[in-house]
Amino acid sequence: MRHRKHTQRRWVGGFGFAVLVSVSVVYVVPACTPQKDISLTRLERVQSTGTLVVLTRRSPTTYFETADGPRGFEYDLANAFAQSLGVRARFVPIDRHADLFRDLEAGQADLAAAGIVVTADIADRFRFSPAYQKIQQQVVYRLGSTPPRQISDLIGRHIEVHRDTNHAARLRELQQTYPRLGWNEVDDNETEALLEMVWHGLLDVTLANSDTIALNRQLFPELQVAFDISAPQPLAWAFPKSEDRSLYDAAVQFLQRYRAAGELARLIDHYFGPASRASNVNAQVYHSRIRERLPVFRALFTRAGEIVALDWRLLAAVAYQESHWDPASVSPTGVRGIMMLTEDTAKHVGVTDLHDPEQSILGGARYLRDLYDRLDYIPLPDRLWFALAAYNIGSGHLEDARILAQRHGKDPNSWSVIKEYLPLLEQPHWYDRTLFGFARGNETVSFVNHVRAYYDILLKLDESGRGRFAPDRLRFRIPSI
Repeated sequence: MRHRKHTQRRWVGGFGFAVLVSVSVVYVVPACTPQKDISLTRLERVQSTGTLVVLTRRSPTTYFETADGPRGFEYDLANAFAQSLGVRARFVPIDRHADLFRDLEAGQADLAAAGIVVTADIADRFRFSPAYQKIQQQVVYRLGSTPPRQISDLIGRHIEVHRDTNHAARLRELQQTYPRLGWNEVDDNETEALLEMVWHGLLDVTLANSDTIALNRQLFPELQVAFDISAPQPLAWAFPKSEDRSLYDAAVQFLQRYRAAGELARLIDHYFGPASRASNVNAQVYHSRIRERLPVFRALFTRAGEIVALDWRLLAAVAYQESHWDPASVSPTGVRGIMMLTEDTAKHVGVTDLHDPEQSILGGARYLRDLYDRLDYIPLPDRLWFALAAYNIGSGHLEDARILAQRHGKDPNSWSVIKEYLPLLEQPHWYDRTLFGFARGNETVSFVNHVRAYYDILLKLDESGRGRFAPDRLRFRIPSI
């Protein structure tokens, strides 16, 4: 400690600029001014402050706000990295790509996690982590319009892309070969808004990343991919370039561990799996039935969901996969009704009339909840996928698949593992070694995939308001995943 006379220090901004004002008091100040300790590495500074500052962008593929707080692939991945360091992550959403890179270069954050495509024009400006995903840029048009078949077909089309993105950079590359190629670069519309404009017929064409297109096609099934316009491109985190690699090296090690543990695949499947599985369903028919049939049964799904504490949209997704919301459905094996229950299951859950939609929906909801509760040893979110599998194939056959996986040293509580073992129950070499024998395991994997796709579409319609579900906002009361 030391005494200082006749000065008072006022700090402005983050650079410690001092305004000296004459005063006539004596006071005590610390010998050290509030500045970064240059003896610490970047990693040590993050750990000493307890905060990892992360630049990101608002997008369905990266970071978005929900009624329950922030969510998103990049949000979860960066949070997991922060937790591995023993600190919390503080996210700073940025609206424009150019501002994201400017702020990172200015030292306003520790890293940027924003679905960044590593392109030649930024590769030398930052230090990039190993790729954790790969995407392709694609040309998108609306079903019913004349589809472009090749790059030359884009000449003369009304094309808009967001400024300072990999899409604008790719078009500039192509213009060197196709000098008549033209487009508009805009600041006020993000890629998601441009896709919606294509859907409305306000634009002929736009460019978007394959993951973004997959998510948006769940809401706008008329959006069509014309062709890929780039080779696969890596997505990575960006770090400021400096001689201090400590935080970057920690991120590399984290991503390696996260991938090896299967957590990266699990996270990718959670956010992007339903969209990829939706390509196997007729989304246009599903959307039409959401408009035409679902309103008839929505109150029944809502009430059943309230009784058993399951999301009504999950129950609706199961019912659509089972019967396409047709209470008179009958399968060749004799299961009946909107939830396609067997006679034994119906008795177990108190259903006396399988064709009564109210009884069937509540009975199916009770059965699914019972299966879920019995699987309390399975961690989330896999526990829910296991319950769906058991709904379709039965608990005994599901347990057979788990035992087969365990015998081979695999994790029997991982859905990504079990979905590879369920199809083996169709082969004598494998089902002869099980307690319950033959089962249509491929059909069960398809069942779970489709239910997840239908459920994800209902969630997105609800959150966007396009499905007219917004006034209800019934939240999923199984613990958050």
